[in-house]
Amino acid sequence: MKAWALLLGIYGVFVYWYTSFQGPLSEAEIETYLAALREAGGNDERLALWRAFMESDTGDDFVMINVVDLRDRPLAMEGVSPDETAADVLARYTAPFLGAAIRSAAHPILYGNAAAPALDLWGIDGAERWSNGGLVRYRSRRDLMDQVVRTSRLDIHEFKIAAMEKTIAYPLDPWWHLGDPRLLLALVLGCIGFGLQARGARGR
Repeated sequence: MKAWALLLGIYGVFVYWYTSFQGPLSEAEIETYLAALREAGGNDERLALWRAFMESDTGDDFVMINVVDLRDRPLAMEGVSPDETAADVLARYTAPFLGAAIRSAAHPILYGNAAAPALDLWGIDGAERWSNGGLVRYRSRRDLMDQVVRTSRLDIHEFKIAAMEKTIAYPLDPWWHLGDPRLLLALVLGCIGFGLQARGARGR
């Protein structure tokens, strides 16, 4: 019973950390985030998109699809050496961004390099070539907005611009996948618990 109590405690702590219980963003929170984005230089068109994203908040976790086309050579800028690749320069942005986001239970779901140009493409020009793509899971839109505001103060966005030729990023919500860590952890801890129980029964 002590083992089961410990395992349930571990699972409860993980679920509490991994799951958002705060509900959708309030109007006051939305205005606060918009003010921070405006201060960081956001224009009216971009701010309108962020507002729509926040106002449609479900309060649940979501996934951001990111598709990236890296430049053949990064743009010349202060702090970028001539021998650095676009991937090297992009890491100057993604490493601190995702490093901080992981503390709020955000993490990649999938990542891969493009194996070929776009095989199905219509209604959009200049989107044949891509370098890589991935999915990043966020615990809530509140967490993402905290991360966006925090990153805007780090002065690292220039590395993203210097490295990328083009990019597309948009959220999926609702969404689902078969590898939810809460389910996987429950299965692992359940196997451990039943294994300890069976060993104890054999010992008696």
